[in-house]
Amino acid sequence: MITKHKEQRVGVLVDVSNMYHSAKNLYKRRVNFKEVLTQAVAGRKLIRSIAYVVKSESAEELRFFEALSQQGFEVKMKDLQVFAGGSKKGDWDVGITIDAIKLAKNLDVIVLVTGDGDYLPLVEYLQYNMGCLVEVMAFRQTTSGKLIEHADDFVNLSENRKFLLR
Repeated sequence: MITKHKEQRVGVLVDVSNMYHSAKNLYKRRVNFKEVLTQAVAGRKLIRSIAYVVKSESAEELRFFEALSQQGFEVKMKDLQVFAGGSKKGDWDVGITIDAIKLAKNLDVIVLVTGDGDYLPLVEYLQYNMGCLVEVMAFRQTTSGKLIEHADDFVNLSENRKFLLR
């Protein structure tokens, strides 16, 4: 457990798709992103909070994106790519990585809300090259063990139902 003090400048980057699917598959529930943001900031100075979403054009989805915005997130959208064979792709790994590196010089702590092990090189870069603490928030069951091991702090969203909506 690391010390969190109120002067730390924090950036929160949320891989919404990763969190959405984890909560749905594990608990058949949705994530309470407002509560996740409160926990991520932990009384420190919030500089940026960005929710990365993939849109497929449903009305319910647009209401959800609006709710994220009202909860204090800057929402970055990307269209779902549909390929000729019918396969679909929509991930933000590169976008989140680039934003984290760009923001790092103005932050003390970067909170990655994702369980995706693909972020391991980013975590190490932010720690060793940018001098940032990197905290990870995700559901333990769907989080890469290496990501947890390398993070300066890990908040297991499975340990408290306040992170889930009915």
